[in-house]
Amino acid sequence: MKKYDIAAYIWPSYTGHEKRSRIFWPNGEGEWQSVRLARPKFEGHQLPRIPTLGYKDEAEPETMEEQIELASSHGVNVFIYDWYWYDRRPFLECCLDDGFLKAKNRDKMKFYLMWANHDANYTWDKRISEIQDTPVWLGSVDRVQFDIVCDRVIEKYFSQPNYYRIDGRPVFAVYDIDNLINGLGGIDQTKAALESFREKAEKAGCGGLHLQLILWGERVHNLSGVDGEHLYSSEIAKILGFDSTTNYQYCHFVNIDRDYNEVQADVLGFWEQFASLGVKYFPHVSLGWDNNPRFYSFRGGIMKNNTPENVEKAFRQAKAFADAHGVDLITVNSWNEWTEMSYLLPDNVYGTGYLDAIKRVFGE
Repeated sequence: MKKYDIAAYIWPSYTGHEKRSRIFWPNGEGEWQSVRLARPKFEGHQLPRIPTLGYKDEAEPETMEEQIELASSHGVNVFIYDWYWYDRRPFLECCLDDGFLKAKNRDKMKFYLMWANHDANYTWDKRISEIQDTPVWLGSVDRVQFDIVCDRVIEKYFSQPNYYRIDGRPVFAVYDIDNLINGLGGIDQTKAALESFREKAEKAGCGGLHLQLILWGERVHNLSGVDGEHLYSSEIAKILGFDSTTNYQYCHFVNIDRDYNEVQADVLGFWEQFASLGVKYFPHVSLGWDNNPRFYSFRGGIMKNNTPENVEKAFRQAKAFADAHGVDLITVNSWNEWTEMSYLLPDNVYGTGYLDAIKRVFGE
């Protein structure tokens, strides 16, 4: 049977180990605080969602050992950790450093980093999430900070024996290309910075670097440092030399306020579009979308009928797409996005339904 890498994103906020996170979640348990407070906003709204494994600290090795066993036994063999750098220092590294990397069974899972270089705002603070667009920290960095980031991830993470590689090169994904370009001062400066990153990885004995860009659909970018120049994401990926692309969430490129099957029908067209852009594309499957757990008031835009049965159909389509396009990595949103209602971990509604769907489609 052909082997597929099933890579699920991890939102590393379910811990109290990170002291700076107390400004958002003062109870000292990370975003579990918001998950516990979630309540239905309309008749039939399935909240709260209760984790079958409990509200456990994911920066504890024992917690991640349990999750690694669950993931690996159902066909999920890669975790993509959201990784942050705010105010000249890392943020929310604890779940990776103290939990996953200290788990006794970590060798059963690969991992890689997605630099979540978006601005941090008050979306994470349920008390004042109505002013969510107010920035707390900026995700953009200048060249000095960029080089510090590169040195850190090369030394601390690329050297890990279970860091995920493609063609022998460690994979590093970038979430917000606009923020990257704006912070570095333009396309030319960004290209030079990424080339320097590759050189650093090569000199460090990593075998090079596989850069992955997170696509948000074919939106137009007005770029800092390039007056009047507008480029599409596909053009940027090629110009900057990214090795591959994928997505983070369906809501970034398709109308999700519909039935899951309708959404997925549109997603199939986007997969083909993304694959035709001239840079290798790895198909992405999202499990749902509903970020009402982060707000006291009702938030519109909810994916409906995203049952394990319907999501299984999406996984089968992703497998067929991967076979047709000669790729073997499929990204999934996500392992644990409880406050966006898109997670593989078992809960009180579907149990292990989503994980069972992966196991049926991709085998043990």
